[in-house]
Amino acid sequence: MSTYIVVSDGMDKEIFKDLQAVNEFEVFEEPKISQEKLQELLPKIEGLVIRSATKVTPDLLEKAPNLKYVIRAGEGTDNIDKVACGQKGVKVSNTPGANNNSAAEHAIALMMTVLRKTAWAHNTMANGGWDKSKYTGVELADKKVGIVGFGRIGQIVAKRLAGFDPEVIFFDPFVEKSELPYARKAKDLNEIFETCDIVTIHTPLMDATRGLVNAELLSKLQPHAILVNAARGGIVDEEALHALLSEKKFRAAGFDVFATEPLEEDSKLRKLDNLVLTPHLGASTEEAQVRVGSMAVNQLKEFFLNNNLLNEVKA
Repeated sequence: MSTYIVVSDGMDKEIFKDLQAVNEFEVFEEPKISQEKLQELLPKIEGLVIRSATKVTPDLLEKAPNLKYVIRAGEGTDNIDKVACGQKGVKVSNTPGANNNSAAEHAIALMMTVLRKTAWAHNTMANGGWDKSKYTGVELADKKVGIVGFGRIGQIVAKRLAGFDPEVIFFDPFVEKSELPYARKAKDLNEIFETCDIVTIHTPLMDATRGLVNAELLSKLQPHAILVNAARGGIVDEEALHALLSEKKFRAAGFDVFATEPLEEDSKLRKLDNLVLTPHLGASTEEAQVRVGSMAVNQLKEFFLNNNLLNEVKA
């Protein structure tokens, strides 16, 4: 009897070809299924591969009595209730490392977009304008960059910045030093927010980091500073962010992630003229999708065919 596998949230089409080549698997063939269709399929799903859109909640688990394994195609698993999964005997894995370079590059893209005002300049051009003097930018070269969270992605950001001759300071309770000669550990988060020209967030979302970047920290940013978040929504207090950007307390920000996703249509953040927004594109590259798909396929094979659980994530 075949194992029923569903891949949701939009994945590289090659993942379906690879899974269909396994005779023991029956795969629902649709590159991006609706949440309504997913609900319909839940009673027979045994293996589920998701990205960030699908939320594995106690309600979903109740409707999926045959579910044995959930794979988060990516690294962050805050959209999976791991305690509830544990109670139901459902195993959880992620695909660590597959998205790292894409996420790091997107953070740097946001830095450049905000510093050189390219998004705003494009909007003006698209509407027939030519406001050259209005969009004088700022160079990234020789700037002091603060990295909050110096795990795999934070370290890639620091490496990719090398050509800009930066001074990098980072804060991470689990990392004491960097091999990069231009990077050192800050004494605390205050030092980063008080002294850096650019602050970029690269910490996972967990109880200890939820609301970590609050009004007090944001108020320490220098008037010329910019803030980038391509990590997870919920780390930055969005009310405080809106208030301080509205008052022009610091220069600008670039955000790819939000506490509620999709971002509400009437969100106040959409109306700010010094905030660049992207719809959680950090891992959305062709290369990253191929990598996460390949890892997920291998993990499904190992789990269901060889009883081998790879990259398990526990509560």
